[in-house]
Amino acid sequence: MVEKVFPMTLEGKEKLEQELEELKTVKRGEIIERIKIARSFGDLSENSEYESAKDEQAFVEGRITTLENMIRFAQIISNNGVASDEVSIGKTVTFVELPDEEEEKYTIVGSAEADPFSGKISNDSPIAQALIGNKIGDEVTITTPGGDMLVKITKVEQG
Repeated sequence: MVEKVFPMTLEGKEKLEQELEELKTVKRGEIIERIKIARSFGDLSENSEYESAKDEQAFVEGRITTLENMIRFAQIISNNGVASDEVSIGKTVTFVELPDEEEEKYTIVGSAEADPFSGKISNDSPIAQALIGNKIGDEVTITTPGGDMLVKITKVEQG
């Protein structure tokens, strides 16, 4: 069976490693303590604190497994050999939507570190897929669920 590879920046991998460490060293202990306290309340069949702590424990253990897998199969993206004005994973791209010239700026990262609210979009997203491989000055049509949009790339810089 072929394992999934998780493309990401070095910074993204380090963030995942920090989250994993926090979950293992701090969060696990907090949940174990919550379970101990909830057990002391008696009958576990009607103990909502116990159920809540067990649910959180299951979530945290699942997240730990996911993070370990993502870190184990991380593929650090290198932009060696990619032109400085070419859009690729790990780079920040600024473009204007045509014809109204509305400017947008995104950093293209691997799906494991995507966070659209902070301007980091997945390389699997329609916007990133349309932009990757293009250069400053190129006009690109991006197909999105809301319809096609024409953009012009105005700036490409290292993430």
